[in-house]
Amino acid sequence: MRIRTRGFGVLAGIALIVSACTGSATAVPPTPAPSVSAPSTAPSTAPASVAPSAATSAAPSFAQKPGLKIGVVTDVGTLDDKGYNEFSFKGAADGATAIGVTDPVPSIVPRDASEYAADIQQFVSQKFDVIVTVGFNLTTPTVAAAHKNPNIKFVGVDQSPECILPGGAPDLKFGCKGVPATDLPNYTSLYFAEDQAGYLAGIVAAYADKGYSAPTGVVGAIVETSLCAPCVRYVQGYALGAQSVNSTIQVKVAYRQHDFEADTFNDPAVGKTFAQTFIQANKPDVLFAVAGKTGNGVLEAACAANIYGIGVDVDQWSSLGAPANACIITSAEKHVESAVAQAIESIAAGNLAAGDVLYNAKNDGVSAADFHDKASLFGPEVTTALQTALAAMQAGTLVTCPPAPACGTYTP
Repeated sequence: MRIRTRGFGVLAGIALIVSACTGSATAVPPTPAPSVSAPSTAPSTAPASVAPSAATSAAPSFAQKPGLKIGVVTDVGTLDDKGYNEFSFKGAADGATAIGVTDPVPSIVPRDASEYAADIQQFVSQKFDVIVTVGFNLTTPTVAAAHKNPNIKFVGVDQSPECILPGGAPDLKFGCKGVPATDLPNYTSLYFAEDQAGYLAGIVAAYADKGYSAPTGVVGAIVETSLCAPCVRYVQGYALGAQSVNSTIQVKVAYRQHDFEADTFNDPAVGKTFAQTFIQANKPDVLFAVAGKTGNGVLEAACAANIYGIGVDVDQWSSLGAPANACIITSAEKHVESAVAQAIESIAAGNLAAGDVLYNAKNDGVSAADFHDKASLFGPEVTTALQTALAAMQAGTLVTCPPAPACGTYTP
């Protein structure tokens, strides 16, 4: 580890080997937007090697169709959030291009949760073949729509574990007696091992803390809401990863809210103010932002405080760009763009598995992003630690999350 004093220098980049929550666009149209495309500033960060399960869905089959109508319903926020909504949409657009679809992929960004079902229905009514929905908040309306429309293929991002009744209807009492792969064969949920990505980010955070000339021994994380299980898994892994490097390191975590409000994942100004208070109270050397677009404000506060920031879901050093990325040392990535693209390609080929499809270290579904201009901060021991952790994840021998049911569950 290279020793540093507080203050950022100009550095160079190296790649790590391993692999994120929500989004932005324009006002929500009353009908699906005819030609919304991914913002041109968003780079492709996900590798093309993520492979979903090869199991074949029972129905429906689109392999013989000359072209598919594909639509995307994101979570609340915007489409150009430099994060989850944006890169999920880009994945759908990438997949459409790969299978020869020439029509633009339309998208709808709900104003709030009350619009989820109606927005999905807009694509159903227009006889779309494939509907991609983004985020765990859309799980129930997506399952309900899939159950009512067996001839449409639904792809949910971060909607696992599926909980359905026998026959495929959503189970609002969470008995979960249905078998998703057989009771709802036209629905696939793509989910990720956020705890693995968080663990890798925690390793980087702990080494960055060591690199200060006078480290505080504290690394922090700000999470948008405690009701976001993927967010909780991120920070659970983050804590374990940091402690694997330094058993005495303090990992301070703060949740901005314990609900879903109108500004959830979508208020950088509030994120910045919240982070400023957190930084003043806890004196972290590194701050992990697990908060969607709100987290952009968290990273801004970290940079202003002259401490390191860690992004989430995608490589935020690349997606945010300068000057917003001035203090980002890595990001805990989910290769969501690649996962969605390959789901679309698999639908066209007729071999996308129904049910829950996991992306983790074994199939290159998660990673810690490139160090980019901060590479000179880290010696070879950091790369070795990451490679060792990755190999153990791939072998299934590394614990990156507390045992169930604690994994993904917020505890005060």
